[in-house]
Amino acid sequence: MSAVYGPPALRPGDDRASSSAGTRPLPAVDAARIADAVHAAAAPNTRRAYAADWRRFTCWCAARGHTPLPAAPAIIAAYMTDAAATRTSSGQRVYAPSTLARWAAAIGRHHHHAGHVNPASAPLVAATLAGIRRACASAGERPVRQVAPLLTGDITTILAAMDAQSDTWAKRVYARRDAALLLLGFAAALRRSELVALTVGDVTGHRTDGLHLRIGRSKTDQDGTGATRAVPYGAEPGSCGPCAYVRWLHVIATSDTGGRPAIIRLLRSPDEPDTHVCHGRWPSIPDPGAPVFRPIRGAGHISTTALSGAAVHKMIRRRAAAAGYDDGFVARLGGHSLRAGFVTQAFRAGADAHAIMRQTGHASPAMLEVYAREHAPLIGNAVTTLGL
Repeated sequence: MSAVYGPPALRPGDDRASSSAGTRPLPAVDAARIADAVHAAAAPNTRRAYAADWRRFTCWCAARGHTPLPAAPAIIAAYMTDAAATRTSSGQRVYAPSTLARWAAAIGRHHHHAGHVNPASAPLVAATLAGIRRACASAGERPVRQVAPLLTGDITTILAAMDAQSDTWAKRVYARRDAALLLLGFAAALRRSELVALTVGDVTGHRTDGLHLRIGRSKTDQDGTGATRAVPYGAEPGSCGPCAYVRWLHVIATSDTGGRPAIIRLLRSPDEPDTHVCHGRWPSIPDPGAPVFRPIRGAGHISTTALSGAAVHKMIRRRAAAAGYDDGFVARLGGHSLRAGFVTQAFRAGADAHAIMRQTGHASPAMLEVYAREHAPLIGNAVTTLGL
């Protein structure tokens, strides 16, 4: 059975397609448009996650001889407790309580779409999830692994290592892209989904501010209201976000017009380390919808498609490892390390929550508290006044 999430889809002749009792059902074209709008109400990532969650539940039911649709609340409660009991070889919980709650939501959505009462909203399921959360907290278990932040010193260390290791034209292609990605992601506090969604038309130069990035849609802005993030000019060319962007823009413009031979000519020599290029003329990219960050195939072949979020995650880990960071730290890095690093570094530098929210787009200061608690525990902490 295919999974479509949201309110049940309207079908021609369905009583729900009538505006009031006794009226004619909506035509097929109108019902289809409504179904499309309902389908678009959930973000693609949400639909994919719920579909995967539903498949997992149906496989679990099949293995134990249970009926997944409609499912009794007791079956869902058993599913949750079975997952909560799953441990790694070292005894840690595999699934966080928040993951189980999302699974319950996916099961409920699927039942709702199929026209059934939502069994996941039953008191038994709610009590089961509450008990799992309490047991997890009482045991001091923390199944959610916080991604390690990359601070300003980490970014500059990685950039310096990239520059030293870029001894061929092909390596310089990767270095220009990765430098722009690291600096824009860090300075603008972007999620990896926002980074890979950037198009050439979303980035504009500003005479005094540096770069303006137009974020058309994000995790917390599914309606696409949009926001502008600024990336200021840097004091040093090697850590200047606008410079890194312009250097990478030269590469993709060269690739689009002259291909690999033109890129080789462009990158035959290393970049001048002490020269700002951010105030110079920008290369022309005719298509404003062209993605900024793109995959690089083999020896310098640049794709015309957008880079994936998974590729950002892998790049950050690969670059940190190449810069000499230990395996334990690298294993805790990910695509969110740039955004987490911005918040943590800003707190450490004395910025208040509202100033940080101006850049991150968080809805409330409380949402930032996890960064301060996890990665900057001495900021605003009275322990620093004890005089020990």
